[in-house]
Amino acid sequence: MRVGLVRGLRLACAVVMLGALTGCGSINSALTTGMADYVPQWAGGLPADAPPRPGTARYDAYMKEQERLRKMPAAEREKLEAAKAAETGQPPAGAPAR
Repeated sequence: MRVGLVRGLRLACAVVMLGALTGCGSINSALTTGMADYVPQWAGGLPADAPPRPGTARYDAYMKEQERLRKMPAAEREKLEAAKAAETGQPPAGAPAR
C-alpha cells in the first residue's frame, strides 16, 4: 500500500511540474511583448530615443512628425537638429567625431 502511495505522489508531482513548465512557455510569449518596454536601459532595455511601437497613438504621431521632417528642406532640418542637439548637450548628428 505504501509503495503505491509513493508512486502515485511521484506521478502527481511530475504531472504538476510538467504542467507548470508548459504554462511558462505560453505565458512568456505573451508577456515579452509588453514587458520589454519596461526593462530599464541599464538592464538591456530599449534606449530612451527608441521610436514607439507600431499600432499605438504615439507611433502615429511619430510617423507624422517623421514625414513632416522628411518634406522639410535640408537646411531647415539641419538647423532644427542643431537646436535639438544644443538642447540635449549632444553633438549634431552630422558632426565629426572627436
